[in-house]
Amino acid sequence: MLLQHFTVELPQIYLFHPIVHYFGLKIDVPFPEISTMIWQILIFFVMEDTFHYWAHRGLHWGPFYKHIHKIHHQYSAPFGLAAEYAHPAEVFILGLGTVGSPIVFCAITRNLHLFTMYLWITLRYSLDRKSQLTVRLFQAIDAHSGYDFPWSLNKFIPFWAGADHHDFHHQAFVNNFSTSFRWWDWTLGTDKRYRAFRKKQAAEAYAKEIAGVDAKKVE
Repeated sequence: MLLQHFTVELPQIYLFHPIVHYFGLKIDVPFPEISTMIWQILIFFVMEDTFHYWAHRGLHWGPFYKHIHKIHHQYSAPFGLAAEYAHPAEVFILGLGTVGSPIVFCAITRNLHLFTMYLWITLRYSLDRKSQLTVRLFQAIDAHSGYDFPWSLNKFIPFWAGADHHDFHHQAFVNNFSTSFRWWDWTLGTDKRYRAFRKKQAAEAYAKEIAGVDAKKVE
C-alpha cells in the first residue's frame, strides 16, 4: 500500500493541476454559484460511478483478474484496510475515474472552478470502494468493513451500494461491481445472485421467527 501511494497516487495528484489548468480550470473570483457546484459534482459522481463499474467489471475478465485484480480478492471477507490492498495497476485504473471525470468535464465545457474541484475531492473522499486520494477512501473503508451500520448511506439513499452490497462481491466474485450507486448492477442484471441470496436470507429469517412464535404457543 505504501508503494502504491508513492508510485501511483502521488504522480496522479501532482499531475492533476497542470492538466486541468491546460483545459482552462478557473482559479480566480468570483466563486461559482452553489447551484452550479451542486449539479457539477452530481455529474462527477455519475461519471465516476459509471467508469468504475465498467473498469471493475473489466478487471474480472480472465488475464486482468489473474494478473491484477486477484490481489484485491485475496480477502473473501474484507476489512477496512483491505479497501486499498490492490495491484498498483488497479489503483491507477480505478483512480482515473475520480480524477479523470472532472478533467474530461473541464476539457469539454471549459467551465470548472478550482473550488468546485476541491469540494468534489473532499466529498468523494469523505463519503466512500477504493479511494485513490480520501470521501472515496472513507467510502472504500466503509464498503470493505463488513459492517452495515445504521448510519451507512444506503439507509438514506436507496440506490447507494455500501458494505452490504460490496461484501457480497467479495463473497461471490462475479456480482455487484458498482462502487457508489447500484443502478448499473440492477440495469444489467449483475446483482441477480445478490438479490436472490438476500431474498433467501429474509425467507429463512422469517421462517425461524414463525417457528419461534409457534414454539411459544406450544409452551
